Amino acid sequence: MTSARLILFLVTSGAYLMGSLSFAVVVSRFMKLPDPRSFGSKNPGATNMLRGGSRLGAAIVLLGDALKGWLAVWLAMRILVPLGVEDVSVALAAIAVFLGHGYPIFFRFKGGKGVATALGILLALNPLMGLCALIVWLSVMAVTRISSLSALCTSLATPLFGLFFLQTWLLRGTVLLLAVILLLHHHANIRKLLAGQETIFRQR
Repeated sequence: MTSARLILFLVTSGAYLMGSLSFAVVVSRFMKLPDPRSFGSKNPGATNMLRGGSRLGAAIVLLGDALKGWLAVWLAMRILVPLGVEDVSVALAAIAVFLGHGYPIFFRFKGGKGVATALGILLALNPLMGLCALIVWLSVMAVTRISSLSALCTSLATPLFGLFFLQTWLLRGTVLLLAVILLLHHHANIRKLLAGQETIFRQR
């Protein structure tokens, strides 16, 4: 195995392990809050932390999950691209950290849906693309107050942003793959939306 391939393997593995760190579980234990996997949607993410009544915990989880997605891609760009591995390293790191969040080895492969982690990945790939995705999420959330619908609309819009902001088809395809996985992670929410039973966040 050449040094470049070895580093590619290590960075990809590291990205997966980084993604496997569930901030929702860690923060809830540290702050002595209810485990987010035990109430609400049972999803270990920022939205369910907010359902548990902890705005600070939700904010920390949101930032942590986004940061690990950003950091994994940023490291791939800084470490592997100069070695000539180029977009392959970035694509693998993005997919690995995202799958790590959804299927964490540290928590019996039961993780979150990955909205915040995907946002971090998008910001690392192209800050303007990530900003556009965030604007879509915030806009839909402001109008509907439904987190899952915001995530679904953002997932549908993101591949279009990728066509505009990304230069290679490999990275565009990576963004499309992440969007598809996000939609699949929200299959239960889609059924609730169609039945008119999805949770609406009320302003306090």
